[in-house]
Amino acid sequence: MFDIDETIVDLYKAMADAMVAASAHLLPGHGDADWEQFAAIYMADAEDYYDRYVAGEFTFNEQRGLRARAVFARLGVPFGADAEEQWIEDFERAQPLSIRAFEDVVPVLDALDAAGIAYGAVSNNVHDYQRAKLDQAGLQRISVLVGIDTVGVSKPAPEIFLEGCRQIGLAPGEVLYVGDNFMVDGVGSVQAGLHGMWLNRLGQEVPAFGGGSSLGGGASAGGEAAAADAAAQVAVVSSLAEIPVLLGLSEPAKQV
Repeated sequence: MFDIDETIVDLYKAMADAMVAASAHLLPGHGDADWEQFAAIYMADAEDYYDRYVAGEFTFNEQRGLRARAVFARLGVPFGADAEEQWIEDFERAQPLSIRAFEDVVPVLDALDAAGIAYGAVSNNVHDYQRAKLDQAGLQRISVLVGIDTVGVSKPAPEIFLEGCRQIGLAPGEVLYVGDNFMVDGVGSVQAGLHGMWLNRLGQEVPAFGGGSSLGGGASAGGEAAAADAAAQVAVVSSLAEIPVLLGLSEPAKQV
């Protein structure tokens, strides 16, 4: 089972392109470095608007507008309600045009298909929005997709991982879950009984583990200990190309 955004779909690039399309008329003097900064501020999401949307505090469009509003405020650019509404509309129109799968996705799916291994996706967004994203990325073959509206919870709650396992017809202990978020994807899937794998494309340090309620273990010492144990079980790869090798489906690439 795979996460979607930043695991199999290059969402950052698509969102950065959409930000330019939606904002260029408001920031006519922006150059490449300025747009990189714009995207970095938006994606950092300092107020956690996206996570708060997942938790039900905002609608999807509200979190989109709030994040844009935060960037424009930091830049000192007027951004009223009408401008925000138009920005969201322009952004949502532009983003699908840049949705692409990472280059290592199709080869790993080919290897899984050839071996007869079932697969699917579990995402912290709603099903239909992510279904469209997969299709736009040319990944129609990923037919099993579980979103936060499928079971009414989000990762790292065990239920959403377990629904993915149910839909592909495997027990949790038979399933490898791969995602770009060490805590939510890696630790969360292990705590749900799956094998967790962190896709660390950027070569980041393994996050310092502090336990806590965000991983479903609560603040108790027992909960922290269980989550820390799960963290120690998370495998790490830098590319999806490593997965067929680890599963014994292909030979390691030769160094030249």
